[in-house]
Amino acid sequence: MEFLLDGILSVTWQQLLMYGVGILLIWLAVKKEYEPALLLPMGFGAILVNLPLTGVINQTLSGVGEVNGIIEWLFDVGIEASEALPILLFIGIGAMIDFGPLLSQPVMFLFGAAAQFGIFFAICAATLMGFDLTDAASIGIIGAADGPTSILVSQILHSKYVGAIAVAAYSYMALVPIVQPFAIRLVTTKKERQISMEYKPGNVSKSMRIAFPIVVTMIVGMIAPMSVALVGFLMFGNLLRECGVLENLSDTAQHTLANLITLLLGITISFSMRADVFVEMDTLMIMAIGLLAFVFDTIGGVLFAKFLNLFLKVKMNPMIGAAGISAFPMSARVVQKMAQKEKPGNIILMHAVGANVSGQIASVVAGGLIISLVSSFL
Repeated sequence: MEFLLDGILSVTWQQLLMYGVGILLIWLAVKKEYEPALLLPMGFGAILVNLPLTGVINQTLSGVGEVNGIIEWLFDVGIEASEALPILLFIGIGAMIDFGPLLSQPVMFLFGAAAQFGIFFAICAATLMGFDLTDAASIGIIGAADGPTSILVSQILHSKYVGAIAVAAYSYMALVPIVQPFAIRLVTTKKERQISMEYKPGNVSKSMRIAFPIVVTMIVGMIAPMSVALVGFLMFGNLLRECGVLENLSDTAQHTLANLITLLLGITISFSMRADVFVEMDTLMIMAIGLLAFVFDTIGGVLFAKFLNLFLKVKMNPMIGAAGISAFPMSARVVQKMAQKEKPGNIILMHAVGANVSGQIASVVAGGLIISLVSSFL
């Protein structure tokens, strides 16, 4: 009977708090449908790794001895040792993306770059709050609005806060429908949000679609070599989509591979959500900085669009600048929904999609540049 009570008596208040965090993530996934493929396994994993005297993480159990936990093994192999899971996920993401709206409107590349402002704001904020350079840079990359990039950067820079960073990145990605409208309204007027934009897609040939992922990989590999793994796998996935001769592989990458890796990645990240390393003041600070990063990403993109409008005869809706973050396709959908609400029948989705896929590339390049810059200082 005493043995049966060992688990209950071993629970700490920090673990109880993490059970609450796990249940909250599951509730957001199921009830609110905020990125359920990510938040549900993360939430359930947070409960698993905080159950005492279990075999999901490495522990010494009475009467059994040393137990090698499956979640810790997945973390060591798939994230800690090789960053394999977040990198492989990019094949699926690349296969899902249609770069046509971006290629037909090259100016949208600028919005992807402008919407990375939150990264550098967050790095400065984290530094001022007392985090060292590697941790500050890892926290700042939450502003990339890209979970795999956040995990990869924090792992390569050996940040102590991988779990908190991953949770912040994925949580705020899921909360884009709440965060972005608030930030957009802060810096726009109703008249600006009602601006209509005519979509005139240019002719994007098949040759251009095939050449694009190859050229981008080569250019990024020379400019920001530390990001070539993410960009290369992203562009490889896109090449599968666009080549026209590997439909089965493209379909597998978009669905089977992406879903499987997302499932494994979500539950594996939970290893970093153990109460002994997660429940501390630094975690709350990271969550706050991450929120600011997302807000300033959005504001940076919107203000850049407003700046361009000073020189344009035909004005653009500045909300498309907000879609320059990497949260694809959620951000583009949010912008379109806001445009419809402000002016029924206003369609700016394809412009927003162009900015959104640009943000996907820009966030990965920004991550590689930050790794290179920080490494040069160490």
